[in-house]
Amino acid sequence: MAKVKKAPRPKAETPKGFRDYFGAEVTERSHMLQQIAGVYHHYGFEALESSAVETVEALGKFLPDVDRPNEGVFAWQEFDENDKGDWMALRYDLTAPLARVYAQHRNDLPTPYRRYAMGPVWRNEKPGPGRYRQFYQCDADTVGTASMAADAEICAMLSDTLETVGIPRGDYLVRVNNRKVMNGVLEVMGLGDDQAARDNVLRTIDKFDKVGEQGVRELLTKGRLDASGAYIDGVGLSADQAEPVIAFLTSKASDVAKTFENLRGAVGASSVGAEGIAELEQIAELLEAGGYGADRIEIDPSIVRGLGYYTGPVYEAELTFEIFDEKGRKRQFGSVSGGGRYDDLVKRFTGQAVPATGVSIGVDRLLAALREKGRMGGRSVGPVVVTVMDKGRMADYQAMVADLRNAGIRAEVYLGNPKNFGNQLKYADKRNSPIAVIEGGDEKDRGVVQIKDLILGAKIAESATLEEWKERPSQFEVPRSDLVAKVREILEGQEN
Repeated sequence: MAKVKKAPRPKAETPKGFRDYFGAEVTERSHMLQQIAGVYHHYGFEALESSAVETVEALGKFLPDVDRPNEGVFAWQEFDENDKGDWMALRYDLTAPLARVYAQHRNDLPTPYRRYAMGPVWRNEKPGPGRYRQFYQCDADTVGTASMAADAEICAMLSDTLETVGIPRGDYLVRVNNRKVMNGVLEVMGLGDDQAARDNVLRTIDKFDKVGEQGVRELLTKGRLDASGAYIDGVGLSADQAEPVIAFLTSKASDVAKTFENLRGAVGASSVGAEGIAELEQIAELLEAGGYGADRIEIDPSIVRGLGYYTGPVYEAELTFEIFDEKGRKRQFGSVSGGGRYDDLVKRFTGQAVPATGVSIGVDRLLAALREKGRMGGRSVGPVVVTVMDKGRMADYQAMVADLRNAGIRAEVYLGNPKNFGNQLKYADKRNSPIAVIEGGDEKDRGVVQIKDLILGAKIAESATLEEWKERPSQFEVPRSDLVAKVREILEGQEN
């Protein structure tokens, strides 16, 4: 009889493009999201938690092909005997679900509807270094008003948010542009309805900060050699056609009034371009009235934003401080947030135009920035550990923990095998515990406990002489009744 093959054990590894998050990272993210939510709530926005799963039809950007939706979403078809079940997908952002929610509940929601949402999103894209298929976003949107005051408010709120979480003024800029101005430039270029050519121009504009004015001019016309020596084909425009783009990209001046004057020259007689400039002027006026100067928020024509559904103002928050990349080269940290006006997204459901504007913060990017600034990623403090010297007296140890917790102190009883006391201290060290509490039989009889300052003990062990160690004891004997007071005293000393 043939030997039955055992089923192979599953591999203990995360799926490609995903990762696990442990204590300190989860705590840091939760703290930052609470800070952001506090700013949004302060501005009058209400929380919304929508489903992580939407129909592919509702998501809109991706539609089913023969076998499965196009790349970009994690999707599946619900079982149906006639093979006509709905296609479902994990949300790829928080904006498309908002459009569905508003269309579905619009009769019950106030107009304008101001909401914020936080949570994971999923994208079925090729993973890479620092690029994952699941990541957190944090959005705020106003639906139901065409007023530029809504856009100005989003920009001001974004500025306040960055400063609240720990990015100081001078280390960031919120940069604002308008897609209508760009559409006016495309109109002046004579591209008409040639969507492919328009998209090529927009992609080229997006490279302005990397290749500069001359590089963009070459890419719009005949092409250019990149840094590696490879030749990149150009869009194929004439020099005259490319000139409005160059005028647009170089229109930013030392003061905003001159910037607007230059933009008017770039869009020429285009009515849509003029409308976009007028909207930017309104936003600039409102921000100035609110005390938001160019050191925090500025008009910048080089901001394009790649998503096709933006219809008016667009904005991006860029962190301007320098970091070192993996090769030791200095570079700016870059963008952590972006958004804009998307007046046509809800229309897909209702058939009626519904103006909307909003912003999305890349939570993981912002956390990484805070770690670079030293605002996150320090030593994570664990709980006070009450050690177990006698398994028969577990109730005594639980009573100690209860006293500490009732006093607002994070604490736990060691629940492993108490036979080897050294292992208990190793456990406390691995948990980054600040204090260990010890009560053996002798201490119990005398009504005292031993309190070990693990932080101070580690510092003394690093460099202190025997004499210094004696002068700076890291272990204290106190009456059992003074346990909470002494633990609090030590914890407060460790914080200073």
